Amino acid sequence: METINDITQDFGTLYHPKSALVFYETKGSNTDVYVEHFDMDKNGNPINAHPLTVKEANVLAKALNTEQENNKAFLKSNGILPTNILHINPNADKGAVIWYTKAQQRQLYFVESLGIPNGKAPIPPMLWKASKNGLSVFALSSDRRPNEKTKLYHTPYFNIYEDGKVCMGTVSVDIKKSASVEEFIQAWEYYFFNSYFSHLLGKHNPIKGNCVSLWKDLVNTDKPFPKEVLKPNNKTLKNLL
Repeated sequence: METINDITQDFGTLYHPKSALVFYETKGSNTDVYVEHFDMDKNGNPINAHPLTVKEANVLAKALNTEQENNKAFLKSNGILPTNILHINPNADKGAVIWYTKAQQRQLYFVESLGIPNGKAPIPPMLWKASKNGLSVFALSSDRRPNEKTKLYHTPYFNIYEDGKVCMGTVSVDIKKSASVEEFIQAWEYYFFNSYFSHLLGKHNPIKGNCVSLWKDLVNTDKPFPKEVLKPNNKTLKNLL
């Protein structure tokens, strides 16, 4: 007997037809427009044709305004702008944020083949640049708030290209169109640190030394991150603006 798998959880949001509008226009030089409103039965067939009422038109206008406001809300702050935000482009299609984080302890995950245990480890200060579709990360030499002249370093992680772009692998990234800037940066940091580091990309070694040995020595310890292993990438913050 074949096993039946329930895949309903994989479905997206289902929308059901509720009503329809038909616009009629007269011919000639002095055209006139008439709008007819239809309800839909349970099978999606139009029924109960009648002229569009003022009440129905107001409901439609409110729905369109709400959608427009949601699109405009992308990368707006929920309150006072966080101090670690350095730059925001709030464009609904090409929006991006640049922010920084200080040195801290973070939970890290590694694939088994690397031989590095999962656990908390010290990480250096970081500079982040993200859009809805991609993420780039860089290391910093201090916790000071960066300026345009601040020098950037390669981040000491796996799964990152030499230009700083992050390979998210099989991680499913879902950033809402109406995400506030706080939600946006929180989501990207979550995606980055909750994915498994697996391999170096190409011939790029992001540190001075052996990357595997570095993390084996740091995971589950109270050691500070050794900033002397960071490699400069000949970029400054100004290059990202």
